[in-house]
Amino acid sequence: MGLRIGVDIGGSFTDFAVFNEESGSLHSLKVFSRPDQPGQEVLHGIQELVKRYAINPADIHYFTHGTTVGVNAVVQKKGAKLGLITNRYFEDVLALGRLKTPDMYNLHSLRPTPLVAREHVFGIDGRLDATGRELNSINVPSVLTAIEGLRAAGCEGVVIALLHAYRNPVHEKQVQALIEQAMPGFFVCCSSDVWPTIREFERTQTAVIGAYVQPRVAHYLGALQQALKQAGVGAELKVTKSNGGVMSAESGKAECVQMILSGTASGVMGAAWVARQCGRENVMSLDIGGTTADVALIVKGEAQYDTGEYIGDYQIHIPSVSVTSIGDGGGSVARVDEFGVLKVGPESAGSTPGPVCYGRGGSQPTITDAFVTLGILGQAQLGYNSVNVDVAAAKAAIGTLATQPGQSIESIAESIINVSVSGMYAGISRLVSRFGIDPRAFSLMPFGGAGPMMACYLARAMRMREILVPLIPGVLSALGGLVADVKNDFVRIIYCDLTADRLPLLEAEYQRLESQARDWLSHEVADARRGQFRLSAEMRYKGQSFEIETPLQRDDLAQGNLAALRDAFHQQHQHLYAYSDRDALIQVVSLRLVVSMPTPKPQLEPLPQSDDAPIPTQQIDVWMSGGYHTVPLYQRSQLTAGQQFTGPAVITQSDTTIAVLPDFHAQVDATGNLILTDLTHTAK
Repeated sequence: MGLRIGVDIGGSFTDFAVFNEESGSLHSLKVFSRPDQPGQEVLHGIQELVKRYAINPADIHYFTHGTTVGVNAVVQKKGAKLGLITNRYFEDVLALGRLKTPDMYNLHSLRPTPLVAREHVFGIDGRLDATGRELNSINVPSVLTAIEGLRAAGCEGVVIALLHAYRNPVHEKQVQALIEQAMPGFFVCCSSDVWPTIREFERTQTAVIGAYVQPRVAHYLGALQQALKQAGVGAELKVTKSNGGVMSAESGKAECVQMILSGTASGVMGAAWVARQCGRENVMSLDIGGTTADVALIVKGEAQYDTGEYIGDYQIHIPSVSVTSIGDGGGSVARVDEFGVLKVGPESAGSTPGPVCYGRGGSQPTITDAFVTLGILGQAQLGYNSVNVDVAAAKAAIGTLATQPGQSIESIAESIINVSVSGMYAGISRLVSRFGIDPRAFSLMPFGGAGPMMACYLARAMRMREILVPLIPGVLSALGGLVADVKNDFVRIIYCDLTADRLPLLEAEYQRLESQARDWLSHEVADARRGQFRLSAEMRYKGQSFEIETPLQRDDLAQGNLAALRDAFHQQHQHLYAYSDRDALIQVVSLRLVVSMPTPKPQLEPLPQSDDAPIPTQQIDVWMSGGYHTVPLYQRSQLTAGQQFTGPAVITQSDTTIAVLPDFHAQVDATGNLILTDLTHTAK
């Protein structure tokens, strides 16, 4: 028994969730992030936890965290200077990409500049065919010429991405050995080691992104490990992964691409855990931090997964929690363009200098400043007393956006909120269309520092009936790291017809996958025998260009039940496209195996029950729905299970503020979650 800590390091704040396994208590904390000194925010946070909750760092036996350091390196173009080695005549693989425009509604849109400059791409001689059989051996002089080119260009590392390496990595390994012999200590990355999947561009792009962030991520993880030792924490550092699992920091240093979306995935895993605790099957999570609003779907209690998520302008093709980033965070800057139109984001004030109201040097009005101007923020402590809200400065900044005489700063501030909500509406509409769901059948779960402030505004625009605000929404991403399981994905390209004579091949390939998965798990946990395996296959009707992932039952494959395997694909195709062809031949492109090991989960204690009306700490004046209202201000910590009230109201807590608009009914459930119901929607 001891302490389990989850940390989420964002652009503005670093969040902590602390679970005491002995007492069952759950504590939280926010401190400012320190992108200039990685690890220092964690050291500061642990020191604050010791002061506030009298914890002993030596009692921390589990420490996991999510981070955006990899994403930021790609978005800010501050990664490693890389070279790329391809087959001769395939040097333009990154520049060609796929023949589609980045923005289908903009004929002038351009593909992003590749992360590897064209002059740093070197073609070599040697070739495998599509089965992995060698047609031409590796030409050593051509590799040596490429090595000299890497030296001359001053490259810090190289990615090797050769044709059909997903089938047979032998050529990539031969080139790697030649480079390491000629340049000892030089960073070399093989695409077959990153994600050995079919399609040349996608495999190359994914390997390049992983290598691009590797030096920065490895340095960051090393600094964080040192900070933990300095703080007296002996637990091995864990890292949340893009697929919603966790792995060791040492694995993270070598497999950076697997943790590149760790920060956003942690929040979704935390939201899925809360949804299951509350008995809600269908939930839309809304994570609003300082820079972005991230939206994800939880269906039947499970987060949705996909490949091809975007990191800035670049698509990465690894399994990851499916999250849509919209770009309207609490620090998003508001401005008036040359046509007099109010715009919000995507530029963000971040942590430094931050919104004007933080008093840290910010001068541009933000969404946070708008909420201060409306009277919703600034009525109580913010960020565990780490921020002193300057109301006058926020109002002055908002006033600079006035475009006509006599325009009130409150109306400008509310317009900022409405503009940001319209941007979220557009982004969410694309998401729900992609998954074919009706948002009105989902509960909205807001979290992050700004999520609960925006929730009522967005839910009303989306006509969503219910909002579920978790007990500690400001640090839910940190909690997500605590509840995430140890997890990894494995893939093996098959590329064969689904016929009876190919079933032995499929079974043999599955056995290899399972052996690989068990080896990985044994390095991550002490007892790998309790590992859980989930099998799927990427399949398509023969002649189709793209495949769909189809869950399979292990027993059906082991027993050679061809009819059941075929039926699984037909059903999945019918579900996605409302069509299936049971007479068509099916192709298996790849087998996929997900291995996971459950981790201990917190058990939230029920709150005291009360039917009494909640007592506000004071009455405050707040601008909502076009005018001022005198509304009650509640402390979240003083609310008990069963209590209820109707908005307008404001609820404060150490990690966030909740704005309850008029005609929203609020009720506290047994474990302290706040359920908000839109009465205007219910009545229609």
